Formats: sequence, C-alpha cells, structure tokens
Amino acid sequence: MNALPLLLIGLAMFAGGYVLYSRFLGNRVYKLDASFRTPAHELQDGVDYVPTNKFVLWGHHFTSVAGAAPIVGPAVAVIWGWLPAFLWVTLGTVFFAGMHDLGALWASARNKGRSIGTLSGRYIGGRGANLFLVVIFLLLLMVVAAFAVVIKNLLISTPSAVIPAWGAVAVALLVGQAVYRYRMSLGLVTVIGVGALYGLILLGDAVPVELPDPILGMSPATFWIIALFVYAGVASLLPVWVLLQPRDYINGVQLFVGLGILFTSVLLSAPTIVAPAFNDAVPAGTPSLVPLLFVTIACGAISGFHGMVSSGTSSKQLDKETDARFVGYFGAVGEGLLALGAIIAAVAGYRTLADWEAVYSAFGQGGVAAFVEGGGAILNSGLGLPVSLSSTVLATMAILFAATTMDTGVRLLRFVVQEAGEVAKVRIGNVAGTLITLAVGAGLTFSQGAGGEGGLRIWPLFGTSNQLLASLTLSIVAVMLIRKRRNPAPALIPLAVVFVMSFWAAVVQLGDFYEAGDWLLLIIDLVIIVAALWVAFEAVVAMRRASREPPEALDADVTEKGELTK
Repeated sequence: MNALPLLLIGLAMFAGGYVLYSRFLGNRVYKLDASFRTPAHELQDGVDYVPTNKFVLWGHHFTSVAGAAPIVGPAVAVIWGWLPAFLWVTLGTVFFAGMHDLGALWASARNKGRSIGTLSGRYIGGRGANLFLVVIFLLLLMVVAAFAVVIKNLLISTPSAVIPAWGAVAVALLVGQAVYRYRMSLGLVTVIGVGALYGLILLGDAVPVELPDPILGMSPATFWIIALFVYAGVASLLPVWVLLQPRDYINGVQLFVGLGILFTSVLLSAPTIVAPAFNDAVPAGTPSLVPLLFVTIACGAISGFHGMVSSGTSSKQLDKETDARFVGYFGAVGEGLLALGAIIAAVAGYRTLADWEAVYSAFGQGGVAAFVEGGGAILNSGLGLPVSLSSTVLATMAILFAATTMDTGVRLLRFVVQEAGEVAKVRIGNVAGTLITLAVGAGLTFSQGAGGEGGLRIWPLFGTSNQLLASLTLSIVAVMLIRKRRNPAPALIPLAVVFVMSFWAAVVQLGDFYEAGDWLLLIIDLVIIVAALWVAFEAVVAMRRASREPPEALDADVTEKGELTK
C-alpha cells in the first residue's frame, strides 16, 4: 500500500470537520456573536490585549500550540502500526481537539480573557482551582524545559538549520514593524516574509554553522540552551505585536508551505508504506496500545496545552468572537495536518520494513529524527530536492514549531506564577515573574548536567498530565454550556474518553515508576492523579449544581470581581 490514500482520506476528514462540524459548534453550541465586545477591545493595553487580524492570530495560535509534540508523538506511536495512529489523529482532531480548542477560546473570551486555571475557580470551585494550577505549572515546566533540549539537539545535529532558525527572529521583528507601525499590506508583508525565510533556509544549507567546542567556556549544548532561555525570556516580556505575534504568524505561513511541499511530494511519488497497519511484533518492553496510544499522541489529536494557549494569549487578541472558529478549530486542524505529515514520513520514508524496524527497535524511538529522515527521503523522491536541503527544510520546520511553543510557554508560565502569587496574596510583576520562570525552567534543564539532560527528566509524564488537563478544560466548557442550557454532549463525550484513557495511563505509569524505583516521577505522577481526581469530583458537583440553577443569560459577562452581569 502506498501513502496516497492516507493523505487524501486525512485531508478530506479535516476539511469536512472544519466546514461542517466547526460550523455546528459555532452556530448551535457556542453561538458565537460578532457583536460581542471581546477582551482585546474592552481591556486593550497594547501589550497582551491587542485586537488582531484573524489570520495573524491564527498564525500565532497554530504555531504556539503545535511545537514539536505533534511530530514526536505520532512518529513514536507508529510503533503500534500506522492505522491506530492515523485514526486517533484524524478522529481526535475533528471531534475532540477542535471542540476543545474552540471551547477554551470561547470560555476565556466570555470571561475577560482569563486563563483556564482562573476559570476553574469560578466554574468548578476554589479548591479545584488551586490543584488545577499545580497541574498547569508542571505541564508548562515540562514543555519549556523539554523543548529547549529538542531545539538544542536539532541545532547541533543539523547545523544548516542554525541560520534560518535564528534569522526568523529578525524577519519577525521586521514583519511586526511593517504591519503595525507602517501599516503595510498584510498580503505583501506575508509574501516578502515567507520569501525571506526560505531564502534563509537556502543560505543555511549553503553555510552550516557548527559552534566551536568550547564556546565562551561552555559546550555548544550549554550555549544553545542558555541562548534559548534568554531569547524566550525577552520575547515573553515584549508586547505581543513586536515579536511573538508576527513571529508566530510568518512561521505559521512558512510551516504550512512546508507541509504543502511535503504533501505535494507524497502526491507525486506515492511512497510505499513499509510499516504494518497493526504491528504484532512490537519490541520487548513496548507498553500496550490501550491506553498508551491516547497519551503518546496528545498534540495532534487533543492536548490540554492548547487550552492554556487559547485562554492565555489567543483570547486576549481575539478581534471578533466569530473569529474563534477560524483561530481555535482551524488551529487544531493545522496541528492535525502536521501530525498526519509526521505519520506518513515515519512509515513511508524508509525503503524496506527492515530499515523501519531498525529505527523502531524500542519504544520511544523515532520522533523528530524519523520525521526529518523519512520526510527528507520523500521530498527527495517526490520533488528531487537534495537530501541535505530536504533535511534543512524539515529540521527548520521542527525548530520553528518548538521555538514558538517555548516562548509562548514561558509567557504562560509567567502568568501561572503571577496567579499563584495572587493566591498567596503576593504581587509578582512581569519581570520578576519571568525571572522566576526562567530560573525554574533552566534549573530543571541543567539539573542533571550541563548538556541539558534534566530537560527530559519529567517528560514521560507529559502525555498523561496533558490529557488530564484537556479533560478538565472540557469540564469547564461543559459547566458553562449547562449553565446556558445548551447541549453539553459535544464536550462531555470527548471529556469522558480522554479522562478515562489518561487516568488509566497515569495509573499504569505509576506501576512502571515503582518497579523502576524512580521515586521522583512516582511522586509527581501521584500528585497529578490526586489533583485530577479531586478536580473531576468538583467538576461533577459543579455540573449537577449548574443543571439545577436558573439558566445563565446568553449575553452574560463577568466583572473584574467575577460577578455575573448583563
């Protein structure tokens, strides 16, 4: 079998989901209202609250939520066979991720741009909110630390990606000035910006940059990690329109072009899928397909991290409430497309089954390396691109996805630190919150060595904690829908599936950590399990209470004190 049917069926399902299901959600469930005054207008401050063109905001949202996870997860999960991964990515994107991302964006916009953590206090209860913050903090910490390591590894293994990866920052700064200060046409700026990025890719392929060892008394690995944390800290403090927003937008367009190139190569070459649909000969030590598939592929099917981006930055930039459908649901579709590309690259980018099995010799193998290697082979056979240039294109894509998620993650983690300060009645400013965030993130990353080995120390918990957070976010959306007497089933069904699978996986991992004697991960996993159970109980109570209360007004808003008004 060749990969062409996978690509065409996947594209058709994503298109149908956006055209049909997202319209149903927007019109019948969330009832998006173009006349509603969004937080971007009501609280406009030129820093975080900035009314934004929906295409620019989509670029920010898409690249912030995507990161490296929709590449890593699917490219690891194909060890069970390509069919389970394909079904979870396509069905999960259409019925789970789109509902979740659009719902989190709508919920936050209807509550003055407040984060999901804060909303949990209003809709579920104060006790649940504090535990919610713990899960959110741990999840963001995992993302920031792990993505620094992923980017560092790519910059070292693919030196041709160094110039385009860092050059993208300069391009983004110029794009921001062109659009916001000089009011240039967005279309013209987009063409020039994307052209500049691909020019940098050609330059990077011609002039690879390998750092000397040592550099400034540090190894290249240490240097790159420190540089990434400094960059992310500065980016998180700047007004969103200066760097974060234009960087994410122009990267989003460039990355979609990259996906288009990959999919075109599949159409032209129709590469053969060498991996089995169901792998009955998984390597020893590989965990069971159920429930681990549903947490191995988080981003690319449904991801709690998306709810934090939707409610942390995107909701504060929403120009019209009706834009939420394009930004939220189509942002999830964009990530599904990336996950689909990762699956195809990982199962059809190798010449023989033996070559594929050599890569997938143990659970956890594959990932970004399989995406770059397999995708590069497809680009070479489909479009005739040189192998080195193909690898540069795909490595740059992975770096830019991960980098945009990392700088957004630092900003979100700062928000969480500030919210925790409010709980403790301690005011934490933006600079202080950022310094705390960087100290904790860098501390974890370097906790096991100067090469950043600690950055992946707690990453095994990402999938379960991320999916549990997604189910808890959906519980907030469900409570809001019940209060407004709207159909909560589109939220409750994915909530139930994701919670059961992720909780099951967390319990399985608890046993694995105990057998391995990994007490740190065991304790953190136990904290996450207890927090999830507690919040789930509070959520059920909140839903029952909401069903008995008088219906909330359709145009209800929330005051700064959290009180309902009309």
